[in-house]
Amino acid sequence: MALSKFLGLFLIHIALLSSSCFAADPFVFYDFEVSYITASPLGVPQQVIAINNKFPGPTINSTTNNNVVINVRNKLDESLLLHWSGIQQRRSSWQDGLPGTNCPIPPKWNWTYQFQVKDQIGSFFYFPSLHFQRAAGGFGGFIINNRDIIPIPFGSPDGDITILIGDWYTRNHTALRKALDAGKDLGMPDGVLINGKGPYQYNDTLVPDGIDYETIDVHPGKTYRLRVHNVGISTSLNFRIQSHNLLLAETEGSYTVQQNYTSLDIHVGQSYSFLLTTDQNASSDYYIVASARFVNESQWKRVTGVAILRYSNSKGKAAGPLPDPPQDEYDKTFSMNQARSIRWNVSASGARPNPQGSFRYGSINVTEIFVLKNKPPVTIDGKRRTTLSGISFVNPATPIRLADQFKVKGVYKLDFPSRPLTGPPKMETSVINGTFRGFMEVILQNNDTKVQTYHLSGYAFFVVGMDYGEWSENSRGTYNKWDGIARSTTQVYPGAWTAILISLDNVGVWNLRTENLDSWYLGQETYIRVVNPEVTNKTELPMPDNVLYCGALSKRQKYAKKSRFYVNGYLRKMAVKTNNG
Repeated sequence: MALSKFLGLFLIHIALLSSSCFAADPFVFYDFEVSYITASPLGVPQQVIAINNKFPGPTINSTTNNNVVINVRNKLDESLLLHWSGIQQRRSSWQDGLPGTNCPIPPKWNWTYQFQVKDQIGSFFYFPSLHFQRAAGGFGGFIINNRDIIPIPFGSPDGDITILIGDWYTRNHTALRKALDAGKDLGMPDGVLINGKGPYQYNDTLVPDGIDYETIDVHPGKTYRLRVHNVGISTSLNFRIQSHNLLLAETEGSYTVQQNYTSLDIHVGQSYSFLLTTDQNASSDYYIVASARFVNESQWKRVTGVAILRYSNSKGKAAGPLPDPPQDEYDKTFSMNQARSIRWNVSASGARPNPQGSFRYGSINVTEIFVLKNKPPVTIDGKRRTTLSGISFVNPATPIRLADQFKVKGVYKLDFPSRPLTGPPKMETSVINGTFRGFMEVILQNNDTKVQTYHLSGYAFFVVGMDYGEWSENSRGTYNKWDGIARSTTQVYPGAWTAILISLDNVGVWNLRTENLDSWYLGQETYIRVVNPEVTNKTELPMPDNVLYCGALSKRQKYAKKSRFYVNGYLRKMAVKTNNG
């Protein structure tokens, strides 16, 4: 390439990036090729989704305020979106990777995500959000480190380890999807994976020979940061390491009051950071266990993930029974009390959600209240569907944010009810109308028989209360108004409620959903639309130059294709060049 042409493209590249990011902050580049590979995590060959031929995908490593550029090449046989779970996408829902906000990346296309991890630290993960694809893989960790000038509330760890746990089926995601479309339950999963691998053979009867398992190597007398994410489909998992304490330090971007746990329940979609001190003797290796919770344990014994913690001076393999799970068969409050014990470290330095002051949430007046109730699946128009407050969400052909940008009418209704419907359930594209700079109280009421985990894109919300029974106005008397944890994903126990508070300071269209993948697929979600009545790019970044078009705006894509090619093509070259030094 001639020098003048290269310089010209370079200047265009910088201009494009500067238009939507803070140019003074560093960039990190990644190149993702998403494709199918054959793997046998449970001893059965199956099709899984890999990134750069890896399952799970690579961990994204960034620092507070970095501009993250990820070029995605879709080599699947169906459309694709990648969602950055818990990354707040400040001022830019254009990059959120969900069907209500973005058009999908067609097969054989590439598209570049570009966003800033503004005012965030912590442990997160990414995954494909369309077509039940997360059940086949395509997920990986996402780390946002603190800047060097900001102290962290613990000593620098001797290592940083990402652990992805989750239930797993040997049927591929298309077969699971067809089962749900046919009105069937998925049934019990075939196992639990740890970092994409099956269980260590701790029991010859329950675990067949020849399964590849995960081994985490450590040195004695050190402290490691373990970032543990439940990337599964619908199973709450108890995480524990034999003979070791887990010192909880952070969850989904908030430092916690540090407490030791012998085990912790991690629900679908949740992320935690633990500090692990390798202070045990090395007479043998130790079990790392992720086992199903709130199930009939006698039937679910084979659905247990087991990895190995190996000291560098270990004298032998792990043997004997696994460490016991929580013994709470007759105490349904055990897990809830554990969840209530997770508190925010309000004195820690570092990036905070809503740093302008709304972290003092207990003194802010609530302006909007929504009670959102889910129930067991129902039949609507002959289809088995899940609902939220009586509405089963239908994703529009034209994403909501794109419809707003081009004033396409009839795409959605801004009429989601503040209280559950009393009439028959219905299927609609019904959206919550959020007030910019309002302070919203949301009650998540779970009238189903299994744990539901709820996630809100674009925000860290404050978990202020949870209890069994039906929420009422009097329930506010139990709220934690000082150090309730700020996070993006919270559990709601069956027959119980969880209350969250949200400062609506992030303009955009943001997904509120159950993380239970089967319930999400069948309609248990909505979006919160937050619009600044004053048109200004200070509260929302402009639509990106490489935006994809679909639905009612499909014809616009032929005019955008050339621009998309040059922008993405160049960014892709830059990514390869940067990563290779």
